[in-house]
Amino acid sequence: MALTPLEHRTVTRALDAYLERARPPVAIRPELDLGYRIDGQSVQIFEIRPRWRGAPGEMQELSVAKATYVRRHDHWRIFWRRRDLRWHRYPPAETAPTIDRVLEIVEEDAYACFFG
Repeated sequence: MALTPLEHRTVTRALDAYLERARPPVAIRPELDLGYRIDGQSVQIFEIRPRWRGAPGEMQELSVAKATYVRRHDHWRIFWRRRDLRWHRYPPAETAPTIDRVLEIVEEDAYACFFG
């Protein structure tokens, strides 16, 4: 089930505020930037970089964090992407009560899972 319109606005505001804090300086953004995607009840944060062996100007998205809202339990599950390209629960904090707390956990990155 997708987020309600109110939840979607709340999540979008939180993610926009996070990107304001976390994005690299404007001069670096053609080489490294951050973005997000909301899909159903999940949110993905990803890096945007030039494709290593691609054509000039060809960009790729590398997912670094994912959070899924579980309405039944009223919390967010937090995931990180391992080398096997699968999503795994984030061990120090597998859940968070709000999207703001999810983003704090991603910023803290206690185990260096999201951004190395």
